[in-house]
Amino acid sequence: MSESFRQFLRALPDFPDVLPDFDPATAPEDPAELFRQWLTDALAAGVPQPNACSLATADAQGRPSSRMLILKDIDDDGWHFATSRQSRKGRELAENPSAALNFFWQQQGRQVRVAGEVVELSAEASAADWHDRPGADGTANPSWQLYALRPRELEFWQARHDRRHIRHRYGPR
Repeated sequence: MSESFRQFLRALPDFPDVLPDFDPATAPEDPAELFRQWLTDALAAGVPQPNACSLATADAQGRPSSRMLILKDIDDDGWHFATSRQSRKGRELAENPSAALNFFWQQQGRQVRVAGEVVELSAEASAADWHDRPGADGTANPSWQLYALRPRELEFWQARHDRRHIRHRYGPR
C-alpha cells in the first residue's frame, strides 16, 4: 500500500502550465513592496484568501507548531497578526518570541517566507483589531493581542517547470 500511495502522491499535479516570470534583479529594495505586488498578483489570479499564511512558533523547549491565520497589516512595526494570549501560539510566543510566516499561492507557483522576532503591539491597537473583526459585537477581549513579526529574513520563491526555482532573499545569507 505504501508504494502505491507514494506513486499516487508523485502523480499529483503541482503547478499550472503557465507560471509568472520573476527576475530578482527587478525586485524593489523594500521586501514589503514586493510582497504587496505578489499579493495583488495572487488576488488577480483568483487565489482565495491570499492573505492567509502559516504561522510557525516553538515553545521554550524548541518544539514547533504551525497553524493558518490571516495577515492583518504590514507597517514599520512589522507584519501583523493577532490571537489570544491564552492560545497555544500566544503561550509559545510568550516563551519564545521568534516565529515564521509562510504564504503559498499555488496558482502562481509562489511562496513567501518571513522569519524574525515577534513583539506585542499596544493594548489600544489590539482592542481596535478585536473590534474590527467580522462579527464583532462591541464587547472587549482583554486577552486579544495584536503582534508584529519583525523580519530578520524574507525569501520570495518562484516555481519553474524546469525545477530551477528562483529564490530571492532579503536579510542575512
